[in-house]
Amino acid sequence: MRSAFGERFDVPAGYLDTASIGIPPSRTVDAARMVVERWACGADRPPDFDAAVATARAAWADLVGLPPSLVGAGATVSQLVSLVAASVPASSRVLVAAGDFTSVSFPFAARGLAMTEAPLASLAEAVPGHDVVAVSVVQSADGAVLDVPGVLAAAREAGARVLLDVTQGLGWLPMSVAGADWVVGTGYKWLMVPRGVAWLGVSEEALPLTGPFAANWYAGEDPWQAVYGLPLRLASDARRFDLSPAWPAHVAAAASLPWLASLDREAVRAHCVGLADSLLAGLGLAPRGSAIVSLPLPEPAVAALAAAGVRCAGRAGRTRLAFHLYNTPSDVELVLDALAGVPSA
Repeated sequence: MRSAFGERFDVPAGYLDTASIGIPPSRTVDAARMVVERWACGADRPPDFDAAVATARAAWADLVGLPPSLVGAGATVSQLVSLVAASVPASSRVLVAAGDFTSVSFPFAARGLAMTEAPLASLAEAVPGHDVVAVSVVQSADGAVLDVPGVLAAAREAGARVLLDVTQGLGWLPMSVAGADWVVGTGYKWLMVPRGVAWLGVSEEALPLTGPFAANWYAGEDPWQAVYGLPLRLASDARRFDLSPAWPAHVAAAASLPWLASLDREAVRAHCVGLADSLLAGLGLAPRGSAIVSLPLPEPAVAALAAAGVRCAGRAGRTRLAFHLYNTPSDVELVLDALAGVPSA
């Protein structure tokens, strides 16, 4: 059991795979266990979960710097991006980062929109001539961090709208999304909640332009008065984008997210990035300022990490290691020791 930032984590040494699955703090484990135990004995009613949905929404809104009224709650990033893709004009030209996670790009491509890929580092320069920019703030494959101010400034000048996916950054990287039209993110990685909950932030300007194409009873102005019959009566704010919630995931999110939102965000960034950059320094590599490290390791080195108990992931032909709140310098040393003496590591 490890302690970090006032919480306890039952995380094994060498767990460096938060970019795939985050490990919950004890408070979140307790909340998830409680909801299962209540389910097992029939102790809950559907409205009992509304408070958790609202609490998680408000905390996610805090983390991205939006009011809760501009945040809708869904299930996955791709589902929420699809609302945006279905809302933009059919003539839209969409710019995405080359190699970005496909939940960002596929919804637009599946609609048959004109797509352009550009390198992340030069994305701002590629904005002119496009109507929509859709991009992850932190790249899943290698942890590269987007120049958010640069892209937003280029989009303003070009009259383009911007969708940001914060999934691989929110939770370790302080966010400033003012100027983006849409912000999406899921919770099961750096926010350390179960799969089944994601959020969509919408700017005041983009709210009336975004279609509630997954409209359902829970998106109603009063969900409990919107369960039967017409007419359509959706919420006037971003709750119109809500899906009927996956209850256990929201209960867990209501435990993790307020705690995360209460932390000193610069201290969190310094901890996570400091560990990642110390690993790079130990390998004789330059710092990258990301909590995600991507290394071109040969198979013997990958096997050495596995034998040492290091949990990481293979992405885009490289080895991805991710450092979060519960990681310590001992995890860095475990990696360095495993790689020591491995040829070409």
